[in-house]
Amino acid sequence: MSLPEEIDLWSPFTSDTLLEVRTSVMKKMPGLEVTSGIDKDLRHGPIHVSFLGLDADEHDPTFHGGPDKAIHGYCSSHYPGWKAEHPIAADRFRPGAFGENFVTRHMNERNVCIGDVIAVGDEVVLQVSLPRQPCYKLNHRFQLKNFAPTTFKSSRTGWYYRVLKEGTVKAGDEIRLVERKWPKWTIERVQEYLHRNQTDAAMNEELASIEDMGKESRGAFQRRVAKAKAQVKREKGDQWRDFKIIEKTRETPRISSFVLEAVNPIENPEYLNEGAHAKLKLPNGLLRSYSVVSGDRNKFELGIALEDKGRGGSLYIHNSMSVGDILQVGRMTTDVQVASASSNHVFIVGGIGITAFLVLAEAYHEVHYNFEMHYAVRSDDDIPFRSRLDALGSSVRFYDRSKGERMDITEIIKTLKWNSHVYVCGPTRMTDAVRVAAEECGLDEGDVHYEAFSADTSGDPFEAEVLNRGGKVLKVGEEETLLEVLKREIGGDVESSCEVGNCGTCKVALKSGRVDHRGTALSGDDKLGSMLSCVSRGIGRIAIEI
Repeated sequence: MSLPEEIDLWSPFTSDTLLEVRTSVMKKMPGLEVTSGIDKDLRHGPIHVSFLGLDADEHDPTFHGGPDKAIHGYCSSHYPGWKAEHPIAADRFRPGAFGENFVTRHMNERNVCIGDVIAVGDEVVLQVSLPRQPCYKLNHRFQLKNFAPTTFKSSRTGWYYRVLKEGTVKAGDEIRLVERKWPKWTIERVQEYLHRNQTDAAMNEELASIEDMGKESRGAFQRRVAKAKAQVKREKGDQWRDFKIIEKTRETPRISSFVLEAVNPIENPEYLNEGAHAKLKLPNGLLRSYSVVSGDRNKFELGIALEDKGRGGSLYIHNSMSVGDILQVGRMTTDVQVASASSNHVFIVGGIGITAFLVLAEAYHEVHYNFEMHYAVRSDDDIPFRSRLDALGSSVRFYDRSKGERMDITEIIKTLKWNSHVYVCGPTRMTDAVRVAAEECGLDEGDVHYEAFSADTSGDPFEAEVLNRGGKVLKVGEEETLLEVLKREIGGDVESSCEVGNCGTCKVALKSGRVDHRGTALSGDDKLGSMLSCVSRGIGRIAIEI
């Protein structure tokens, strides 16, 4: 199909022409084990349209298909721009490349509104239901890392239709606007608040009320509204809440799982997403943070290893706490950013480090993402949450030290598939080995996420001048952390969560002085003006702001 001259995408739409109709069966994506219906073939002649879409068009039901996503439309006038912006992939940008069913020239995200009722040909009636939510498959299709986010940032994603009246369509049919129910909410404007400006409370409220919007996007706005209301309630209440241990299960000789339930549950508890930590205040006064392996803010599960050389927290929990005991739970935070733009996900974990990523691996398995997990254990008897890991099937490979099995981290990193993201949680030697291999293989800093389940926080004493607290000078002893001293001397203005350098909650501004940076939450650029008060240490005297 030849493309005509450039048109004004902002000009109003009342009618257009259906240039192409495309469908596809599910096909394996090149270099991956996942299948997709994105590679669509040109169809000729009349094609039946049912309430679930075009005849012979297959979808992965995890994210695609269903009444709200029956048909995907895309504006062919976007392709010349994509070619110019990405000349290395210019030959891949052609009609059908975005996996669209309907190819049009004028209709686009700037003149199509949520809820628009559209007639196609003499029979079919459709309604615009959703903006298209791009995923990593676009990156893989065009062989461009992080391409998918540019599509919604520039509102060139396409949109979905639901079918109001079945019938047949064919290339060349006229497309007509029959009714416009939400004239202020073009696809482009919906994407402004769905992706680019997510914190506008008034707009979130308004968008959450649009009944013609499909569940995927409307649900996102509704969750934001509910989350904002819950946040207000939490801020009004106490920071610490009482939880009761309702289950204690021995997973392995060293690891036990604990299920905690709120004594006074909150309404509409938020689900704790991948990589969440819960801070516990133990009855003996110790504060500890542990990874959440499932649950929400009213009821959740932890996996805790008995550490031989720990600081006493795990020993107390294992030996002194039982079902029915009460303990306090404070901040619950998430520090693992889901790398949704990556084509492949690789987990490198050891021992109790599995708790950091188990929920994330299960989520990837459920939505058919391409992933692999390399898990080093002391022995087959030392694998916690075994049934959940077994459910992940062949994606998990165990390395049993008692059998002499060794994880070759360098080889894993060397042989990564294109556009892979790596997640690491294990002992220091494992993390260090990944760092070395990643640097040798030229991985970008953002391609690897590190979690730590312990941290070396000791070192030489130092002083910290807190400039925005009257220049108060704090003395940090060799066995203390800056965070501990800040909380003791300054109090509630200092927040924290994981306290092992993963999440960045305790970050403070570094105004002058040298720092021994530890932990994984800061990038190289971040370290120029910040430090993690939970693990990093000043050298001599430093100046900070909190």
